[in-house]
Amino acid sequence: MNALHTIDTVKVDPMKFRRALGNFATGVTIMTAQNEHGEKVGVTANSFNSVSLDPALILWSIDKNSSSFHVFEQATHFAVNILSGSQIELSNKFSRRNIDKYEGTSFQEGVGLAPVLDHCSAVFECERHQIIEGGDHWIIIGKVVNFHDEGRSPLVYHQGAYSGVTPHPLLQVRESAEVEDVGAMHQGHLHGNVCYLMSRAFKFYQNDYIPKQLVTGFRTSEARLLLVLGSGTASSKADLPRDIAMPMQEVEQSAAILEKDGLLIETNGFYKLTEKGKKTAHYLFDIADSHQNEVLNKYSDSEKDSFIKILRDIAGIA
Repeated sequence: MNALHTIDTVKVDPMKFRRALGNFATGVTIMTAQNEHGEKVGVTANSFNSVSLDPALILWSIDKNSSSFHVFEQATHFAVNILSGSQIELSNKFSRRNIDKYEGTSFQEGVGLAPVLDHCSAVFECERHQIIEGGDHWIIIGKVVNFHDEGRSPLVYHQGAYSGVTPHPLLQVRESAEVEDVGAMHQGHLHGNVCYLMSRAFKFYQNDYIPKQLVTGFRTSEARLLLVLGSGTASSKADLPRDIAMPMQEVEQSAAILEKDGLLIETNGFYKLTEKGKKTAHYLFDIADSHQNEVLNKYSDSEKDSFIKILRDIAGIA
């Protein structure tokens, strides 16, 4: 049995201690508050954690030297904005000093005037419950009075770098290749049926592809809209539901979210990607192309070309 590594707490190296703590992967949050004088603050933090379910309590910590602490101390409420995978830029923005962090930031005022940021994975609106001294930090405990669960894939921080969440390979349960014994004739017929095979192939293809796409923080509808606009396949707004395979209402809702994030604009009744949107679409194309190459790697170029040609013909794409 390996002996436990003991250290003299008086001689702890702060940098080595920080690196060791970095092995614990965390989510990324932006803590926001506003006092009665209208001063708004926001800080990027990964010290967030739950404390109690009943009552619903959470905590986080802030450096005692932070210029934002006085507002968190004065404000009756604060918000915990858990960032999605698409909000790295926002995380970096709120970690900077001496800038107007709310300029160009999309948010709403929540309980106690605390700014609630748009398009996060989740938001917890909290009443300031208690502030406790903790070494060189203040530990702020909040009582959750409202929360919003958006279900977006969260941004993750590990060993000083941003990361994302994908299902662990050992936990991915794949459907068995076997089917119930319905007779050799019927089984053979089913395995030669184009509709059945396409449906099954699509399901297996999506099993690994969708988690890679969702880790960016965009919902499937948002990612599809970016890809379609980036490829230029839709020539009008009416084409979008067909190309994205979603109702117009969902297309418009996705467009509104992407427009708020500065990824697209509506002009002449159609959507157009901004430069930021083009870069994001390029990133999504890289994910899609990488997965496609991974899946089709064992086939020859001629086999891949034939397969794509058949799919295009069936899809009615010239």
